[in-house]
Amino acid sequence: MQNGQNVYPYFRLGDNFQLVFDDLFGNEANYYYSIQHCNYDWSPSSQLTINDYIEGFDNQRIQTYENSFNTLQIYSRYQLSFPNKFTRILLTGNYILKIMNEDRDVVFSRRFIVYEEQVSVPLQVKRARNMEVIYEKHNMDFAIKSESLLFQSPLQNVKVAIFQNGRFDNAIYNVKPQYTIGNDLIYRYDKETQFWAGNEYWYFDNKDIRNAVNNIARITAGEIYNTILYTNDARANKPYTYYPDINGNFMPNNINLSVTDPNLESDYSWVFFKLDAPAFFEKKDIYIGGMFNNYAKTDEYKLEYNEKSGLYEKAVMVKQGFTNYMYITADKNGVVDGKNAVDGNFYQTENDYDIFVYYRRNNERYDRVIGHGAANSQNIIN
Repeated sequence: MQNGQNVYPYFRLGDNFQLVFDDLFGNEANYYYSIQHCNYDWSPSSQLTINDYIEGFDNQRIQTYENSFNTLQIYSRYQLSFPNKFTRILLTGNYILKIMNEDRDVVFSRRFIVYEEQVSVPLQVKRARNMEVIYEKHNMDFAIKSESLLFQSPLQNVKVAIFQNGRFDNAIYNVKPQYTIGNDLIYRYDKETQFWAGNEYWYFDNKDIRNAVNNIARITAGEIYNTILYTNDARANKPYTYYPDINGNFMPNNINLSVTDPNLESDYSWVFFKLDAPAFFEKKDIYIGGMFNNYAKTDEYKLEYNEKSGLYEKAVMVKQGFTNYMYITADKNGVVDGKNAVDGNFYQTENDYDIFVYYRRNNERYDRVIGHGAANSQNIIN
């Protein structure tokens, strides 16, 4: 988070940001954190010690937490800020933040990227050049430009990573510069820098958790509220329809007039998803994904086929608010199958794209992140 809003996990070196999570046991358990600097490929940076990339210490207890109130589902809300009095990040690069319990077992982890802007990365989203996928893909056309930095062996030492809507599960890596003009590196590939465009995200809005509005069919009461959504029809074989979204984000909120702190008074609800998908999807696994669950490919979010109803179904506990979600087709190993997306691929889809530039000089010990480029496919050109 930054400034109270959920954001993609990319931060400038020295910026303030926070990790916020809820513990649904609500018993004020002790949690600790550790930070691992990683290479470009997310393997640990073995040539660095923790003192190289952190000023202070990690493995500290998270001290900022509060308990929910006026909610059916109790929880404790933890907030970890960077920099803090124990820890300040010194280097750019890929990082893995691990949250551990009292036994130092990892409860969950999150990736994030810390970068500087020593080079500029002009990026343009273009239509695919291959006629077979011209209506289904977005092509990234970009360059790396620097007036002060002279690259050593750019084909070996410069790497890029390209992301769509803040996702790590379908990122593109290991694309070398196609050619150079002076010290500028040019990337104008036909296939290597293309993403399946996907479709706009689905959403539901239960900021008023007792009212069935905005894609919610009905609300039922139990130990906590049950939010039953309307059945989603697979859109792969339908025309593209403009459907404004927030590119997978979610915004917990409670608009009840008596609420004084939505962070602690927003309740949890069982959300019942139903998907009417063609039969050929039975050969693939389908998951519910978004920023609300970090696009996790676990059984908790895997849809189950109900032979009686002929629908894929799943109930997931989600904090109330405004939530974007999508259906992700994946193989048995969790590898995303963008080509066979449940909701199809349409070049008109509005997506955010981010590129990061990694550079390791000869004999340098770690991969620095020296540039960031961003674009939105609303500005797509031929």
